Amino acid sequence: MADNLSDTLKKLKITAVDRTDDSLEGCLDCLLQALAQNNMETSEKIQGSGILQLFASLLVPQSSCTAKVANIIAEIAKNEFMRIPCVDAGLISPLVQLLNSKDQEVLLQTGRALGNICYDSHSLQAQLINMGVIPTLVKLLGIHCQNAALTEMCLVAFGNLAELESSKEQFASTNIAEELVKLFKKQIDHDKREMVFEVLAPLAENDAIKLQLVEAGLVECLLEIVQQKVDSDKEEDIAELKTASDLMVLLLLGDESMQKLFEGGKGNVFQRVLSWIPSNNHQLQLAGALAIANFARNDGNCIHMVDNGIVEKLMDLLDRHVEDGNVTVQHAALSALRNLAIPVINKAKMLSAGVTEAVLKFLKSEMPPVQFKLLGTLRMLIDAQAEAAEQLGKNVKLVERLVEWCEAKDHAGVMGESNRLLSALIRHSKSKDVIKTIVQSGGIKHLVTMATSEHVIMQNEALVALALIAALELGTAEKDLESAKLVQILHTLLADERSAPEIKYNSMVLICALMGSVASALLKELEAWNPWARGSISLDVAESLHKEVQDLAFLDVVSKLRSHENKSVAQQASLTEQRLAVES
Repeated sequence: MADNLSDTLKKLKITAVDRTDDSLEGCLDCLLQALAQNNMETSEKIQGSGILQLFASLLVPQSSCTAKVANIIAEIAKNEFMRIPCVDAGLISPLVQLLNSKDQEVLLQTGRALGNICYDSHSLQAQLINMGVIPTLVKLLGIHCQNAALTEMCLVAFGNLAELESSKEQFASTNIAEELVKLFKKQIDHDKREMVFEVLAPLAENDAIKLQLVEAGLVECLLEIVQQKVDSDKEEDIAELKTASDLMVLLLLGDESMQKLFEGGKGNVFQRVLSWIPSNNHQLQLAGALAIANFARNDGNCIHMVDNGIVEKLMDLLDRHVEDGNVTVQHAALSALRNLAIPVINKAKMLSAGVTEAVLKFLKSEMPPVQFKLLGTLRMLIDAQAEAAEQLGKNVKLVERLVEWCEAKDHAGVMGESNRLLSALIRHSKSKDVIKTIVQSGGIKHLVTMATSEHVIMQNEALVALALIAALELGTAEKDLESAKLVQILHTLLADERSAPEIKYNSMVLICALMGSVASALLKELEAWNPWARGSISLDVAESLHKEVQDLAFLDVVSKLRSHENKSVAQQASLTEQRLAVES
């Protein structure tokens, strides 16, 4: 065989130059036969013979041998070691040109060749995108949709190219959505539908394509699959149900596509999704809850859904998953409730409906994703809801659990949300009882640490909560504040040029509070927050903290801030400087 192959390669060199198609075709047939028998060895000999460089000149539309040349390239490019030599031989450009051929066999082999050369190479795939192959392939899919092999070739190519972010814009400028939905509707075979799904999923990550797919009718196809497969216990049907419902949820991540499907809460799609929540199928429960969470991305939708009973449906779903429940369903339902609780008008309604009690049932969960969403939901619910914040803040079990989660260093999200909820309980309740509960549960040190967070919003929330503690219940918290080194931290925040203006401002307000000299304006503000406590708020003086402030020479740091570019900071620096000067 080796001798025959060597002779064939020599002969091919001659015939490739002479362009005698009959002889050339015979040589190409021999090569294809040799590749079929031993692809790797034959490929090595082709590489060593130098014949590869001649293939570029043979890739011409008018030749009867073109399909066979492309086929040989496709076969040798199955070997990883042959891909770079194919690129170096300049084969990509003539192959791309051949995608304009009308010959279906040429198109098929050309597609295979390009796919194999560029397999698993993002740089080569990006090169194809820059050469404009995407619009060409989409056009081919439309023209040759009856050719199963060509259709499959296009789908494989789309699947590979769609993984690159740079491809999405080109895909969005074609009618790919229409062609894929048209193709999807024709497929009866599970494996064929799966191929289309594999292209749809990465494409649907792009918002423009999401909307195109919705307008092309993909959602109706997905709903039909869900209806067909929901009662089946076949493994492939269960997998297809999951794929269809997951893709449905993905389409709802786009703002325009989501709003189009919501249709003011009266749309058929929205109503069908609602029916998934009370289903006995965990996958549909999950998809239904995730879909509601996605619909709940603007105030109008949230208000409509709460007014039309979605909260009760979600609480019923959570109740079914309290004991040994499905964690993904718990997470999804809590995500939906959190989003629904964002509009101010919804908070009181959801509190009245018993959402807090429903959520607290998961306080014992050991699953970080569930813990994270539980915390976020409670934080949203108590925003500006003083009574609810006080009720939760006096719940010792909750506060103790928060303090425990504030130390969950392996789960930064849970740790961050626990700190934020701890702060929110104080900020929204302005309650001495809440502060006492947090002090007794060991939460003060976490609020002080939170003031050093890398996130300005968390720093600010911590400083405001600490200022309230200092104003309302300093005597109770004094020891904990001292051991957490609050005064040193405040000195650092004020001295650090990188600290945001609001951090400097609130640090100075807190210094004044610790000195037992909160300005009368702050006192009035606190009484305005708690009108029923007017005249009953007393400001404690903490001697040890007072001494720390004096010892750390705050006066020097604060006096420099009088010329700060932010007027509020400069003004507060003047007030703080006066107070420090008096106290010293």
